[in-house]
Amino acid sequence: MCRCKLSRVDLSLGLVDAAGSFQSPDVSTDVSPDKPVQGWHRCAVVEKRSVQQDNWPTVVAANHDRELARRTAAEKFLHHLSVVEHVCEARPAMTKRIDLDRDEIRRRSERLTAARDELCEYFVGIHEMIDELIDTVRVWYLMPEVLTRPVIVNLWGMTGVGKTDLVRRLVKLLDLQDRFAEVELSNGDTTQWHSSVGSVLERNGLQDAKPKIVLFDEIQRFNTLDSDGKPLENTKFTDFWELLSDGRLAKRERDDLDYYLSTYMSRRNDQQKKKDKGEEVETQRIGVWDAQTLKKSLGLDDEVVDLAERDEADLISIIQQAKANKKVYEPVDHSQTLIVISGNLDEAFNMATMTDEADVDADIFHAFTKKVTVVDVKRALTRRFKPEQVARFGNVHLIYPSLRRQDFEALISREIRRITTSTKERFGVTLKIDNSINSLVYRNGVFPAQGVRPVFSSVSDIVETNLSRLLFTAIMEGHKKISLTHEINPERLVARLGTGEPIERPYTGRIDKIRQGRSKDAVANISVHESGHAVAYAVLFGLAPLQLTSKVASTYTAGFTFPHEIFETRANIIKKIQVYLAGGVAEEMIFGPDNATIGRADDREKATQLALDFVRRYGFDEEFQATYTMEFAYAMDKSVTEIDVEKMLTRLVGETHELLTAHESLIVALSAKLLAAGQLEAPVVAKTCAEHGVSALVHPEGYIHVDTYSVYLDR
Repeated sequence: MCRCKLSRVDLSLGLVDAAGSFQSPDVSTDVSPDKPVQGWHRCAVVEKRSVQQDNWPTVVAANHDRELARRTAAEKFLHHLSVVEHVCEARPAMTKRIDLDRDEIRRRSERLTAARDELCEYFVGIHEMIDELIDTVRVWYLMPEVLTRPVIVNLWGMTGVGKTDLVRRLVKLLDLQDRFAEVELSNGDTTQWHSSVGSVLERNGLQDAKPKIVLFDEIQRFNTLDSDGKPLENTKFTDFWELLSDGRLAKRERDDLDYYLSTYMSRRNDQQKKKDKGEEVETQRIGVWDAQTLKKSLGLDDEVVDLAERDEADLISIIQQAKANKKVYEPVDHSQTLIVISGNLDEAFNMATMTDEADVDADIFHAFTKKVTVVDVKRALTRRFKPEQVARFGNVHLIYPSLRRQDFEALISREIRRITTSTKERFGVTLKIDNSINSLVYRNGVFPAQGVRPVFSSVSDIVETNLSRLLFTAIMEGHKKISLTHEINPERLVARLGTGEPIERPYTGRIDKIRQGRSKDAVANISVHESGHAVAYAVLFGLAPLQLTSKVASTYTAGFTFPHEIFETRANIIKKIQVYLAGGVAEEMIFGPDNATIGRADDREKATQLALDFVRRYGFDEEFQATYTMEFAYAMDKSVTEIDVEKMLTRLVGETHELLTAHESLIVALSAKLLAAGQLEAPVVAKTCAEHGVSALVHPEGYIHVDTYSVYLDR
């Protein structure tokens, strides 16, 4: 604490806003220890700083910066409170004091830290998101009184990554179940009971100024613009935008209070008349129904049971007083509310629509989703919401990447441990499950774009379903140990009860059956096609593709070659067109033109699109420098470019044929390996290329192939 002698000063305490910044008054530069000044005392200067990593109010006394740097995060926060208290002591009496219970804040801080640890232990692959969320809500949880606007946190990611579950578990760990509400906003169903956020909060007993958590889930369904960008009419839950704007929601209708007041006064007058006649009169209690309504309408702290026993005469004076001060008609201040908005934005996560893809490496998905930024999210939001509405989402956007391979593997291992532990505790039987079962679950249960839900389903299908049969036999025969493994050639589950003989059962995973359903000849054709792409990619870009696959669990996809992100230049666009054309060209070379398949259709479409953009959009063709993609008054005759585009593609087909002919032996060797394995990783492709004189570098997911432009500036 500051050791200086505080002089008499006129202070105005600032508050922390929703972003976590401490709002302070201007600091007078003309300060002396013994002179009253407007502003802060010179030894208790409070700086206005934006939140960085810890996202807490940065209330720092200038003379204590060096000391704060050595403190832990929790100590730092408590020290900030001491500075605020120090300043509060010097404020004039007219300023309302914020009472700070340091012990309570310390207990909350410890509880929040414990919640963070438990969340990290439960969830896999989202520890970074957990840390960001905890840091963002820290001010709200520890000192909600200092907030002047609600804290808004946005959670974005593909399905099944743990957005909703994370919020629910945090609520439970903080023991705030009674101060929590989930709201799904929608424009579609007009039969819903509620059509406003206020009514939902009212129904949940949360239409008050006290701290609370409100989760608005699946927000993408609440679009206010249609697919053409036109505003939708009759949008419900319009008060949602009021809540995000300033944290205030209108409530309470004057007619409701007038109804109760007139009813009670009428009964009171009737009772008085009876008393005047000497008749016996019973005390009128308001009852539970009226108690519930009045508790909400008047914002009373009384319990409903106690309020129901109150005399109607008491309520008359309470209602009259509320009507007189008019506060009962004011909007409810939700500045102490934590608003969590969650949703799936396919426009930002381009790979989110690949929900049927079980063969793309999870690490590749992760690398691409890791590149999604706040700018991408806001751009996606502008396709669903009006610009002024997008602004109200704020700038706190936590973006979930998809799970990595190691995350899925950890999840599978944890689920299997759960089963073994539960079986031991409930039945006294020890399970020994081989790692081959983990691999079986991964191959058949991991769809990277679908998150964790398919994994849970596959664990139940593969492990628990088969285990139930074995467990029944083990219990009936008195065995205390079961071992389970999965073997290949032929595929089967092998179990052993105790020290007994192995029990075998033919078993092929559901997705493995689809992969194995293709004939060898069809896979051979696909292997050559994909190897053509891979060889052209390696020769033209000097890179080994991230993944090469010819056996996939999809009816619509024959195979795929997964490239890196390529920085699009004039030269690179031409190379990409050649890579697209190489699959069909390789089939013609190896099998003959008549045996080439229609698997080239999608490749040709993409090659044609690139060629059209090359000429019409980017002006890379010297003969066509105008932009031919504009519409309406600026539209140009696109047909004049068609002959040039056709000639360009014809020329590139010939050049691609020459390129692949020069490396035919590499295509054959790579195709043979792909046919045998069904899938090749980048190191195997690079090694095979090197054996045939082609250098192909191996770069991880997330690598961007871009020319060394900075070198040009250094010359």
